[in-house]
Amino acid sequence: MAGNVVVVGAGPAGIRATEALVRSGIHPILIDEAARVGGQIYRQAPTGNHRKGEEIYGSEATKAAAIHSCLNALGGNCEYRPRTLVWNVFKGQLDLMTESGHEKLSYDRLLIATGAFDRVIPFPGWTLPGVFTLGGAQIALKAQDVAIGRKVALVGAGPLLPLVASQYLNAGANVTVVIDVTPFFAKLRALPRMLVIPRMVLRGASYLAVIRRHRVPMVYGARAIRVQGTRGVEGITWVTSGGKLGRIDCDAVGASFGLRSETQLADLAGCDFLHDSTLRQWLPRQTNAGRTSVQSVYLAGDCCGIGGADVAELQGERAAYAIQEDLGLPVDARRKAFIERRLRRFARFRDGLERAYPFPHHLIDDLDDETIVCRCEGINLAELRTLYAKAHPPEVNRLKALSRVGLGRCQGRVCSLAAAELLARLGGHSIESSGRLRGQPPVKPIFL
Repeated sequence: MAGNVVVVGAGPAGIRATEALVRSGIHPILIDEAARVGGQIYRQAPTGNHRKGEEIYGSEATKAAAIHSCLNALGGNCEYRPRTLVWNVFKGQLDLMTESGHEKLSYDRLLIATGAFDRVIPFPGWTLPGVFTLGGAQIALKAQDVAIGRKVALVGAGPLLPLVASQYLNAGANVTVVIDVTPFFAKLRALPRMLVIPRMVLRGASYLAVIRRHRVPMVYGARAIRVQGTRGVEGITWVTSGGKLGRIDCDAVGASFGLRSETQLADLAGCDFLHDSTLRQWLPRQTNAGRTSVQSVYLAGDCCGIGGADVAELQGERAAYAIQEDLGLPVDARRKAFIERRLRRFARFRDGLERAYPFPHHLIDDLDDETIVCRCEGINLAELRTLYAKAHPPEVNRLKALSRVGLGRCQGRVCSLAAAELLARLGGHSIESSGRLRGQPPVKPIFL
C-alpha cells in the first residue's frame, strides 16, 4: 500500500513527480503556496491577463504551457491543494496553513520540491524602498503584470540577471543598466564546459542579444555597488573593473547574486546536510535518485542544489521512480536510465555555469560598517564586528543567539548566508566552519 504520498511544491519538479506517481497508480497529494501551478520560473500571469505566453516566458513558453496544463490532464487522480503553506514537518506529519485555518496532514512518503530563493549579499542602500530581488522583479512582471519601477537598474551574479533583463525589455519596461558583478572573461573560460548542452548556451546568448538590441548598457566585473537615495531609490553607482566610477539614475533596483536552496523543510524532516563548496551553502545529503538520509523523505529540484527548470523536471520524475521502487512498484528502466544520462550532462553544464558566475567575494569585502546585514532586526556590520571582538562566536547559531541575526520574519532566509560569509572573514576561517542556521518552525510567518 502506498499510503499518503505527499508532494510539496508545484513547480517543474513537483509537477513532473506528481505526473509520474499518477502513472504508476499512486494518488498523490500536491501542496503549493501559490494559487496556480508553475513555481517561480513558470509563474502564471493573473487571471484575465491578455499577454501571450511568448511575451512572458520567451523561448520557454512551450515548456511553461506544458507544466500549466499537466495537472488538468491528471484528472481526479491527484489531490491538489493550492494556497497552502507547509510550515513544519514533525514525526511523519505536516503542519499546514490554509485560507480556512490550520491543519495537520500525515504522510507515508514525502517529496519536497520547494525550489530556491534569491541569494542576497548586502550592499549600501539595499534596504531602501524600491530595491527588490531579481526573483521579486520576476513575480511583479509575471504574476502582477507590472514592472518594479519606471527606470529599472538590474544587478546580479548569475544567469537570472540576463534572463530578467530580457523579460523586462520584452515586456516594454525601461531598463537603464544591467550590472554583472562577475568578470566577462570568466564566461569565456567556462564556455567549453557549457557547450555540453549547446541549446542552453544559445538560450543565454538570446537573452544578451535582447539587451544589446535595446541598447542597454551592460557592465561586467563591477564592484562597490551602492544605491543612492534617502526615502527611496534615486540612482545606483558602481566601480568598474578598470577603477572608474559609474552612475545612472533609476527609481528601482532588482538585485540578487545567485540562488539559495529552500532547505528548511528538509532540515525539519531530519535530513542530514553536507556543505557544497561551489555553491557555498549547506544542502541536504541525497542520492542521484532523490533519496535522503530519512527513509520516507525525498528531494527534487532546486531545493537540493541549483540546477534550473529543465533539471528540476528530470529530478522530479526520477524521485517519483525512487518512491515507486521503494513501494515495490515497477518502473520504466529505460526511461530511468535516460533521465540519469541527461542529469549527468546537465551536471557538467552546471559546473561550467558556476565557473562563469563565480561567487563575488569582493562584494563582501566592499561593505562599510553602516551597511545593514540583517534587515529584519536592523543589525549592521559595525554591530557584528563589535560583537565578534567581544565574544568570538564560532558559528552562525551562536552569532544568532548573541546578535539576533536570523531571528526576524525571514528566519534567516535572506541574511544567513551573508552572515556566514562575514563570520568566516571575521574569524579567518572557511565558510564551511561558519556552519548553518538550524531550521525552526514556522518556516514562514503564519496566522495565529
